[in-house]
Amino acid sequence: MYDDNILPFVRINGGPRERGHQHGEQAKDRIQKAAQFYVGLLTKRDISPARLHTLIQEFLPAIEAFDATYVEEMRGIAEGAQIPFEHVVVINARRELLMYARMQPDTLAPDGCTAAVVLPEMSVDGVLMHGQNWDWRVECAETCIVMHIARDDGPDILVFTEAGQLARSGFNAAGIAITGNNLESDRAAMRNGIPLPLIRRKALETPHYAHAIRAVYHSPKSVANNMMLSHSEGEAIDIECAPDESFLLHPENGFLVHANHWESEVALVKLRERLPSPDSIYRGRRVLRHLTRHTGKIDFETFRQAFMDQFGYPYAVCRPPQKATSGDHLSATAATVLMRPAEGVMEVAILPAVRPAFQRFTLSV
Repeated sequence: MYDDNILPFVRINGGPRERGHQHGEQAKDRIQKAAQFYVGLLTKRDISPARLHTLIQEFLPAIEAFDATYVEEMRGIAEGAQIPFEHVVVINARRELLMYARMQPDTLAPDGCTAAVVLPEMSVDGVLMHGQNWDWRVECAETCIVMHIARDDGPDILVFTEAGQLARSGFNAAGIAITGNNLESDRAAMRNGIPLPLIRRKALETPHYAHAIRAVYHSPKSVANNMMLSHSEGEAIDIECAPDESFLLHPENGFLVHANHWESEVALVKLRERLPSPDSIYRGRRVLRHLTRHTGKIDFETFRQAFMDQFGYPYAVCRPPQKATSGDHLSATAATVLMRPAEGVMEVAILPAVRPAFQRFTLSV
């Protein structure tokens, strides 16, 4: 099923401040809603305005050193959306700030995901496919956008993201794609870590696959995270990131699949895993099993159905809205994002367990 009226399609161009201003103006309502939600969530966890200001100020020098244009773009977003600049930083650093609020993983809806890449030799038409299910708070399904970033200094970018963020999941005109999933471990946080949306944006700004890998592998992070990178010409790599160290996983038999638990044998020797989503143990296996059954015959519809798997319902690959294990909030698969970077195509379904209606977007304008 396809639907043309779910997600706003935001188009931005120009310099950093101008891009941000366009983003803020076009997605103002959703950005304001996202800011209100995350600032409110932090307030409920006893983060006062003064404490929030201090935390944000601690992030800014590291962000400036990483890429000062990102600060300019966030200032433009704030101007366009008519919200405080610090609230835009909250949207971009929400994972990191929630961690500093001393939230235990089971007091949050798991920021989950199940991601997969099918290499060209396993698809029916020789085209690489990269996709994921994003599991998070139900409220955030209403604050998402798809954004086309036209650039003069690098490849154009198409991303699915929370409104106000610089990037989440997407691909660029050079054929590089990225998705991300939550991980947890006992590794201490780094105060100078770069917020995850900025790392993903950096990976998508380069035309070089090697530079995209470097951006993910080497950037210091405040939280653990898993990021999967692919290139349309038939390459993929999964990078499991502790705040201070990264571990690599490679495709096997033409497939690369990852959920929310550590799989690198090296990582499991060096750190202690925390498992916020026990269903992660079988979610990746379910997706891989579906894909393996169709080896060499996988088209976009077969790829889509792998992310609709209902085994273990409601703790499934595709999760319906449900009460979290702690608290009174609802979590769900907020979105399914499917990409064919070589063709410049992205399809997105919001709350797919409720309404599997996909909206199609293209990099060409």
